[in-house]
Amino acid sequence: MEIFKKLFLLSAIFLICSESFTQVKDSLKSYRLSEVVVTATRTTVSSLELANSITVIDSVEIHAKNVNNLYDLLNNEYGLSLTSQGGAGSLTNVYIRGSNTNYVLVLLDGVELNLNNDPSGVFDFSSFPVDNIERIEILRGPQSTLYGSDAMAGVINIITKKGIGKPGISFNASGGSYKTYKLNALSSGSFNKLNYSFSLSRNGSDGFSSASEKYGNIEKDGYLKDQFISNLGYSFSNEINNNFLFRFIKSKSDLDQSGKSGDDPTYIYNLEEINLSNETRINLLGDKWNQKLNFSFIRNVRKYKFDETPNNPASSRSLYDGRKYKIDWQNNIRLSENNLLSIGIDFQYDEALSEYLYFSSFNFESLFPKVNNKIFGGYILDQIKVGESFFASAGIRIDKHDKFGTSITYQIAPAIMFWETGTKVKATFGTGYKAPSLFYLYDPAFGNSELKPEKSFGIDFGFEQYFWKENFSFGTTFFVNNFKEMFGFDPNTFKTININKAQTSGIEFFTKFRPLDNIYIKANYTFTKAFDKSEGISKEDEILLRRPEHKAGLFTSYDFNSRINSSFEAIFVGKRYDKDFSVFPAERVTLDSYLLLNIAASYKITDFLQLFGRIENILDKDYEEVYGYGTSGISFYAGVSLNPF
Repeated sequence: MEIFKKLFLLSAIFLICSESFTQVKDSLKSYRLSEVVVTATRTTVSSLELANSITVIDSVEIHAKNVNNLYDLLNNEYGLSLTSQGGAGSLTNVYIRGSNTNYVLVLLDGVELNLNNDPSGVFDFSSFPVDNIERIEILRGPQSTLYGSDAMAGVINIITKKGIGKPGISFNASGGSYKTYKLNALSSGSFNKLNYSFSLSRNGSDGFSSASEKYGNIEKDGYLKDQFISNLGYSFSNEINNNFLFRFIKSKSDLDQSGKSGDDPTYIYNLEEINLSNETRINLLGDKWNQKLNFSFIRNVRKYKFDETPNNPASSRSLYDGRKYKIDWQNNIRLSENNLLSIGIDFQYDEALSEYLYFSSFNFESLFPKVNNKIFGGYILDQIKVGESFFASAGIRIDKHDKFGTSITYQIAPAIMFWETGTKVKATFGTGYKAPSLFYLYDPAFGNSELKPEKSFGIDFGFEQYFWKENFSFGTTFFVNNFKEMFGFDPNTFKTININKAQTSGIEFFTKFRPLDNIYIKANYTFTKAFDKSEGISKEDEILLRRPEHKAGLFTSYDFNSRINSSFEAIFVGKRYDKDFSVFPAERVTLDSYLLLNIAASYKITDFLQLFGRIENILDKDYEEVYGYGTSGISFYAGVSLNPF
């Protein structure tokens, strides 16, 4: 707790001293032009009116980084830590504020992407290229009040590009280290009442060994990904608009067995996924009553296989097939200029089946027949504003699950803006829950139909300081999350039961600075404590695995002129604990801290031709995110973008 006292004192000093440096002649003008987000309240709202901890990765930053996958966009954000079990195409997870990775809800234009054919319902970030992404909103803390199950620790909302302006087409091609390449074609635009955006891409690489080369593994593990994503919008009138999203992804990845001596040239992972959604917006009563009706569908099919090798006498085949259907009807009612009431209902239908076969000196099979469950939910969120200084939202949600019954969650989020000093003081209190997956409910060996949902309670509070004239801001947020009734296993029956508990707490520092129109700087630091609070846990096993206590990030972007842009980022990750599963019983090990430095640049030769490049891990740091698994060394990538129309 001593470090918390020091950090709190430092924050207080900044807050007290800020008045002498701040002049707010144009505060209301800056307020009106501030960033607008949608994820925190499911309505468009200025970020200055929110108590929630939310950040945005916008199109300018996405372009400046010149990266190919979602992992590289998220890795420099505060409150987030990421792990990958090898190179691109390997299982990649995100932890928010030290929580479990399956407590993070991932959305694509508001449509849920978490896998219902996975035992824990996690989202794998490895299979998501950045094509057609307009922005990403990262919302921290329990968010089940608006989003239901899975949003126990936060939400990551990926928002795609919409067609604007004269129709056009662009082509991108790039390549680099590990024989990596990417081809992409994008067309977007609008005419009359129709707007559209289409993107088709292929990503591939020979890769490097997923099982770390420093343990003697030499077989390369490559990947190949194809993606098509489209948005079609149509305005029937000023009051009625419709948007249809379609996404298809197909990938093949080479994997290795867990850790150290895991080389396996026969281990193959195939994925196919389709996303469909249709959203209709209707404005009534002079825009005082706004309705959103959304129908969505996702199907995810994963196949794994490996054959017998000299290092592994076993072989295996497995199939996981999951589908999710959802209907969501939201009504936003403007009770007054300063009061917006949102009322919504939704219905979710999950369906999954799986087959797992293992052949060795003993054979094992798990045949999971097609099963389903249903969740019906309703929520109310009230947003109020008093003058230009006090903002608050409060909401409650009730979900009815066809197996475990009713779950109630809530959130309260007040904020006060002191325009004279440019200071916002904020706090949130909320709960979350996660419904047991179909696997945990119905699996013949491990399932338990009597399971209750996992639950969380989270609180955060802090301040944000704005220096309007200097285009400078910074902030601090303290957070505590308690998780209970987490899933564990009965040591006698191996059935899944509600038995475990955990707690995470910490502090986040963040700052943004634009000293000149052509220079942008953002930096952050996160301190996290994450403990397993379950009964019977030894002191040495109490600290949760793979969560760094210290993490810091820096990103800068500099425009030399209207044609040349460059960017630099630094990512520091402190030591973490993991387990060596190559021995029995598994032993706890320490993963060393590391520092990654990356640079990128682009040069617009003409109005339709642009060159770009990126160098990753400039220091050629040898590090591990998961014990026994490899990471890339210094890497070089370059490409060309053509916009002929």
